[in-house]
Amino acid sequence: MRLKDCYNFHDFRLMAKRRLPSPIFNYIDGAADDEVTYRRNTAAFEGCDLVPNVLRGVGDVDMSVTVMGQRLAMPVYCSPTALQRLFHHQGERAVAAAAAKFGTMFGVSSLGTVSLEEARRICDGPQVYQFYFHKDRGLNREMMARAKQAGIEVMMLTVDSITGGNRERDKRTGFAIPFKLNLAGITQFAIKPSWAVNYVRHEPFRLPQLENHVDMGRGAMSISRYFTEMLDPSMSWDDVAEMVQHWGGQFCLKGVISVEDAKRAVEIGCTGIVLSNHGGRQLDGSRTAFDQLDEIVQAVGDRIDVMMDGGVQRGTHVLKALSLGAKAVGLGRYYLFPLAAAGQAGVERALELMRVEIERGMKLMGCSSVDELTKENLRFR
Repeated sequence: MRLKDCYNFHDFRLMAKRRLPSPIFNYIDGAADDEVTYRRNTAAFEGCDLVPNVLRGVGDVDMSVTVMGQRLAMPVYCSPTALQRLFHHQGERAVAAAAAKFGTMFGVSSLGTVSLEEARRICDGPQVYQFYFHKDRGLNREMMARAKQAGIEVMMLTVDSITGGNRERDKRTGFAIPFKLNLAGITQFAIKPSWAVNYVRHEPFRLPQLENHVDMGRGAMSISRYFTEMLDPSMSWDDVAEMVQHWGGQFCLKGVISVEDAKRAVEIGCTGIVLSNHGGRQLDGSRTAFDQLDEIVQAVGDRIDVMMDGGVQRGTHVLKALSLGAKAVGLGRYYLFPLAAAGQAGVERALELMRVEIERGMKLMGCSSVDELTKENLRFR
């Protein structure tokens, strides 16, 4: 299967599945418990119909948006995700370069495999730093100071991960960082030797944002253990309010689902929220971001920038979210599978396909700019 034969999310996913050892593919593809929320994230868009207007004289289309003070050339961005150099040796470098080419925002995770400083050198456009609230308050302050020094404009705190989700696919393969695979997992690596050769030929795997604080070399630390042992489940609104004031700039909460929490985010001075259930990887059975979007936009959309992620696979999904008032839409697996399949070239092809789909969809909707998309363009089944 060749990259030029990939035309949508499902093609990229299939190409990644063919190239990755099963434990790594399933780490990307998997979710919590019975994976109900993971499936519903995309299905939620199917209950909403677009109502196009015709004869509107649409010529050029302006799909740019401004969110949290950042101008994006297209209304989607690459959400920060962990462990990207496991999927392809280029990792965050590929995503940073692709995002820069398309004039959109991307982010580096606390569990990123390239330093946020290096990513900043690759892409001088809009960039967020996503971090988790650790029990070590000194680590939290150091992370914020480091991001500020690197020139990061937007701080993004993930708030739905005070403990790890029950990701049973990882348990079945023994997936951990560093690798501590069971026999089934080792066998899967053995039948995909090209990945292993690629992995060992390049620089050693690192977690640059955490390596001064977490010794991953004395034994395997699974992602689940990281969430359970290092993150602080007692994190409160007072803690976050203090961080917002300390940062003194654009500050976003990722993982908000309830209207009450959206209102609290406004009260403590956040400038943005991302409606998200972590791709279905945390609380299975959680409400989808798209299903909550209208209610939250109606409650706080005039006071804070509302974004969403989860299940977005098509340009029409983006148009539906924008019509309900989302300022921008985050992509996760949508770019991770092409990254795993083909590195930077894969991410660029995925973003180009999304750009074309959004532009085509806007023309067919009779809209020449994003602000012309409204609830009047939608009907729910």
